[in-house]
Amino acid sequence: MKAARLMSWSAALLALALSAVSTTGFAAGSALTGAGATFPYPLYSKWFDVYQKEHKVLISYQSIGSGGGIQQLKSRTADFGASDAPLSDQEMRDMPGKVVHLPMVAGAVVIAYNLPGVRKGLKLSGDVVAGIFLGNIKRWNDKRIVSLNPGMKLPNLPIAVAHRSDGSGTSYIFTSYLAAISNDWAKRIGIGKSVNWPAGIGGKGNDGVAGVVKQTPGAVGYVELAYATQSKLAYAYLRNRAGAFVEPTIASTTAAAAGSATAMQKDVRVSIVNASGKNAYPIAGFTYILVYQRQSNANKGRDLVGFLRWAVRDGQKYAAPLLYAPLPKQVASMNESSIKSITNAGK
Repeated sequence: MKAARLMSWSAALLALALSAVSTTGFAAGSALTGAGATFPYPLYSKWFDVYQKEHKVLISYQSIGSGGGIQQLKSRTADFGASDAPLSDQEMRDMPGKVVHLPMVAGAVVIAYNLPGVRKGLKLSGDVVAGIFLGNIKRWNDKRIVSLNPGMKLPNLPIAVAHRSDGSGTSYIFTSYLAAISNDWAKRIGIGKSVNWPAGIGGKGNDGVAGVVKQTPGAVGYVELAYATQSKLAYAYLRNRAGAFVEPTIASTTAAAAGSATAMQKDVRVSIVNASGKNAYPIAGFTYILVYQRQSNANKGRDLVGFLRWAVRDGQKYAAPLLYAPLPKQVASMNESSIKSITNAGK
């Protein structure tokens, strides 16, 4: 009788456990954690939601900026990091294991503005953008801006500069552009995920900068295209290396990335800012997922590899609707090879 009760109780517990797995859809170990870039967060959020529904793997992601993602990967508190700024050679050496860089999509960093009476069509050149963020151009009716926009009524309004307050891959892309087109910026400020901004106020994340711009008449800031679109912010056409004023779009971002495949065969850590080509938007970059080549947990490694393969293949169709440029085929093929190199992943 006692044995029968125990068997009955065990069966009930097993049924309850199976019911819980069926209800939640997740088995033990089918969960991953990531942290990092806000730049691709609108797309990553979509990816994680779709992948969870299709493959029953929960992916939790902290959108805390590229610097935070790199730090969490380094301390092994996240299964993967996300960064718009690839690791430098020194950062690679400082990591506790070999890191694989996987470019996931390309995106545009736009100059968003809040200018009463000017909803669309503002044109800016690289030297003017640098002058604004250096604090040298202080009002919207400055003759350098007026000369680029003949016939446009620009108000006599102070320019309020907004920039990132956190370690940011978006800042890395933006400061890479400024350094490429302004010797003054290159000498005084330089390139980095965090820099000593000579002007303006900070906002945390792309959403934080977008919020500052939206709430402040006369404000200007740099944000990823999807954030500007979601926040219904106006953004500038920029004069590119070929001398053409280009709107930030999927097509112009793709044009900026078009010539990168050859260089990426040697090293995927490439810059596509200020790219050549009359249709190339000048402030664009790849965003990367960073993972350890040797996984310490075979189950998580298997789940991570499965997700990465899906993102490089099926996940790319979600990029364009969210205003990111899908990977060129050659780059996607490089990623496939890199993913195969990940070991101890339950293969």
